[in-house]
Amino acid sequence: MPKELCPCGSKKAYQYCCEMYLSGKKKPETAEKLMRSRYTAFYRGDVNYLVATLHPDCRKPDDYQALSKSVNHTQWLGLTVLNTQKGKKNDVSGYVEFEAIYQIDEPGQLHERSRFVKADGQWFYVDGEILLGTIPKRNQPCWCGSGKKYRQCHGI
Repeated sequence: MPKELCPCGSKKAYQYCCEMYLSGKKKPETAEKLMRSRYTAFYRGDVNYLVATLHPDCRKPDDYQALSKSVNHTQWLGLTVLNTQKGKKNDVSGYVEFEAIYQIDEPGQLHERSRFVKADGQWFYVDGEILLGTIPKRNQPCWCGSGKKYRQCHGI
């Protein structure tokens, strides 16, 4: 039976990648692994994991409800990690810049620089700075994954 690829874009089988984090068998050792596992949680609709990996100081009473609504209305289509600063096993903070493709009604692109901190040996998401999405050149493939050239798809 073929193994399901992990949605996080690692090209690894889900069971050898983010599944161990979402199931609670293991904690992500780096900020990037936490970011990838959170993307996978959004993809799979695992709101409990999303709340548990949000830094306790950043949690709000309505987080579970807001995240539930988000995961129920959003289809996540792809993740590309662009840059990682610090966030290694021995660091206490780090940043991960990524682009994620999603669809609510129309395809969209989220480009974010996420901030993570380690507390009591566990990485947590703190917040993120939304950045401008990458705009391909006219004849490059469109960012939405349609297979069309940018100018024939989302190009203006």
